[in-house]
Amino acid sequence: MPKYLIEREIPGAGSLTAADLQGIAQKSCGILSDMGPQIQWQESYVTDDKVYCVYIAPDEASVRAHAEKGGFPANRVSEIKRMIDPTTAEA
Repeated sequence: MPKYLIEREIPGAGSLTAADLQGIAQKSCGILSDMGPQIQWQESYVTDDKVYCVYIAPDEASVRAHAEKGGFPANRVSEIKRMIDPTTAEA
């Protein structure tokens, strides 16, 4: 199943409280539960003004549907083609 990186522009994201993030996560998980197991949230990274999320989904349309249902921005959705890490340097 394809993996996607979602860039969400959220001004002040880095200043969100733990309670704010918990509420957002609960809302997201509830929507994902309703959408079924074919779309899964793996993790997110919060920066000053953006949140980057990694999802497994059948297609980009599913990722965008989740964002729309949750009222979350999905400013950019990119399919992850490959991953590399320091072990990639080892032949």
